Amino acid sequence: MHREQTGAAGEEVPVGPLAGFTVGVTAARRADELGALLRRRGAEVMHAPALRIVPLADDSELLAATKQLIDSAPDVVVATTAIGFRGWVEAADGWGLGDALLDRLREVRLLARGPKVRGAIRAAGLTEEWYPASESMAEVLERLLEEGVEGHRIAVQLHGEPLPGFVESLRAGGAEVVGVPVYRWMPPEDIGPVDRLLDATVARALDAVTFTSAPAAASLLDRAERRGMREELLDALRHDVLPACVGPVTALPLEAHDIPTSQPERFRLGPLVQLLTAELPGRVRPLPVAGRRLEIRGHAVVVDGELRTVPPAGMALLRALARRPGWVVARSELLRSLPGAGRDEHAVETAMARLRTALGSPKLIQTVVKRGYRLALDPSADTKYGGG
Repeated sequence: MHREQTGAAGEEVPVGPLAGFTVGVTAARRADELGALLRRRGAEVMHAPALRIVPLADDSELLAATKQLIDSAPDVVVATTAIGFRGWVEAADGWGLGDALLDRLREVRLLARGPKVRGAIRAAGLTEEWYPASESMAEVLERLLEEGVEGHRIAVQLHGEPLPGFVESLRAGGAEVVGVPVYRWMPPEDIGPVDRLLDATVARALDAVTFTSAPAAASLLDRAERRGMREELLDALRHDVLPACVGPVTALPLEAHDIPTSQPERFRLGPLVQLLTAELPGRVRPLPVAGRRLEIRGHAVVVDGELRTVPPAGMALLRALARRPGWVVARSELLRSLPGAGRDEHAVETAMARLRTALGSPKLIQTVVKRGYRLALDPSADTKYGGG
């Protein structure tokens, strides 16, 4: 954890572990909560809901499934999400079938995916038979198959999330499976934020993108395909921008494209943020420069534990120098690293002056007359910081 930075009024405040990094958030639900957790740790957040969740209160498919279960009781009902279970009961109420549905659910074996779903079941005045503390659908499946499902009717409350192998395994075991689709995933009404997130990812202006549902990940890939930039997106996520998924099911659409993902051990927003606070700073190699400890983060620099905001042109120059720390980089090469700089090498001098001012220590970057610039790397770099 870095020590502190100076606030606008001169007060010293802690430098968050994610300060200087920008994180994309694709979630439709609980995006505010995830964004707040990230900002609290210093990150800048770009929110672009990749999907919207549409309740199916007027949907004939959900109505038909509800009537079927009321008319002919299943042996088991599996509730997978709290919001989905509540939505089902609310939709049934809207059709005048609420009491009939609850009466039917009291008669069957009711399994919950985890503690949150259990809370929704209890709030409806029902009691679940069992739930796994792990919130793993694999554990629910294992229990059902061990008990034997041949000849049983099993209703599964769906919530847009893919349940790979779950329904297929039950049917292979001889069960009749009735899906209860409570919500449907739809593209966002405003696609603009998604396009901006895609552009920022491809430009490496983001350090990480978070995914909390598999449909959101699939939707982002689909939008990139429609814009003719899928390969660019895949390259960015494979090499430079960290894809952080809340769990293995969420990661499936990305891993199907050979994108390695990072996942917390516990599939929650809190552990997801903790994962980022460990991984993003861990991807930065500290450089011992002119007696200072320099960390080049996404859009800012940490100098001896103090966060320094650097303009985009300055960050481009600094990254070009840091690719070969201690080596002289010619002005012509630095000019090519500047976005939209044209051919005038004076642009390098202007951007360099602003960079030195932003860093607060001109000695970090040395001018080599008639040759270019170099980071003033300490000779003892490898021994001082163990090579990074």
